[in-house]
Amino acid sequence: MEIVGRIIVALPEMSGTSKQGNPWKKREYVLETQENYPKKVHFDFFGDRADQYPLNVGDMIKLSFDIESREYNGRWFTSIRGWKSEPATMDAPAGMPAPGQAFPDPVPPVGYGAPAAPAAGGYQAPAMPAPSPSDDLPF
Repeated sequence: MEIVGRIIVALPEMSGTSKQGNPWKKREYVLETQENYPKKVHFDFFGDRADQYPLNVGDMIKLSFDIESREYNGRWFTSIRGWKSEPATMDAPAGMPAPGQAFPDPVPPVGYGAPAAPAAGGYQAPAMPAPSPSDDLPF
């Protein structure tokens, strides 16, 4: 998955040693999307990626990530683990016009054009029967 936004928080690097004796480190960030209703997204880079993608507050990035959930003591926790970051510009999303430009004229999908005139001897819809005198419906 991917998301584009600006880094608004860069937390200090955390590190330690696992139960198996392996060293680990992670770096956490908060990204804010640039939409009408901005969303804040907390994510991290774990292991070597913490050093591979150093980010600073104010950086505009496109983040590639995975979402993972796990259970601990009967409760579920979800984390967003970044695996790639690259500089981003605030281009309009695909299919959207750039600011100040109008939407393009819609093009109907294939097969949704104006109905074709029936060919000679082609299908004709049956005529509707005339209402009977006992029909008291208002429509």
